[in-house]
Amino acid sequence: MSGEHHPEWVIDPEVPSVARMYDYYLGGKDNFAADREAADQVMAVMPNVLEFTRANRRLLSRAVTMMAGLGVRQFIDIGSGLPTQENVHEVAQRAAPDSRVIYVDNDPIVLTHARALLADNPLTTVVQADLRAPEAILDDPEVKARIDFGKPVGLLLLAILHFVPDEERPAEIVARLRAALAPGSFLVISHGYAGAITRDVEDQVRSAYGRTGAGDIIPRTAGDVMAFFEGTELVGPGLVQVADWRADDGPVESDMAPPGFLAGVGRVR
Repeated sequence: MSGEHHPEWVIDPEVPSVARMYDYYLGGKDNFAADREAADQVMAVMPNVLEFTRANRRLLSRAVTMMAGLGVRQFIDIGSGLPTQENVHEVAQRAAPDSRVIYVDNDPIVLTHARALLADNPLTTVVQADLRAPEAILDDPEVKARIDFGKPVGLLLLAILHFVPDEERPAEIVARLRAALAPGSFLVISHGYAGAITRDVEDQVRSAYGRTGAGDIIPRTAGDVMAFFEGTELVGPGLVQVADWRADDGPVESDMAPPGFLAGVGRVR
């Protein structure tokens, strides 16, 4: 496996992990008491967090199935989180067995679990890297060996950009990654959205995530999230609440009041 060993990336069960909190929301067992405590703090003030995190998993399945159906055979999932049901490689390789998948994460527990899961899957691997260093991802030997950037790629940034503060220029990070993608590639994004919640609720959610190694969570407006899709053409139904993205392929009038994740898929021009 690629990626240098980073001694600062160690598993500390006393510090909540975003990936393990997400695993807890999804009903998984790869989490510690500190993760459950932080996640319970979020659920206490935002009870629909279980609904939209699970809808985010359905988005992944729908989007990957759509991309595979349009001929995409290589996928990069950055901030992939702990393996669960309907991972990118499972969805993609069910639709097209020759699909190649790269998972990228910097959480050591994710790397440990993913590498064990993928040991017998030659078309799929995991790379230790950080979204905030896009050049390191693009230049990683595993990525360069498995991904042909001259052909369409499905790039997934699900529930990760809201951990990148404005001062770290998330739009520039996305732009750099998008610039590496051939026309006909797809960019899939879901992003935290405060909706009509009160400032007190937002503060409590941000406090819970502020205890994690990922730092604060930054909800953004629909306009802010739309800006990440610059250079792409949004496919239908556009930017909507995550549960509404192609839930039935019918007309969508997404209720933008509840907090949750906004989601969209852009085709690279």
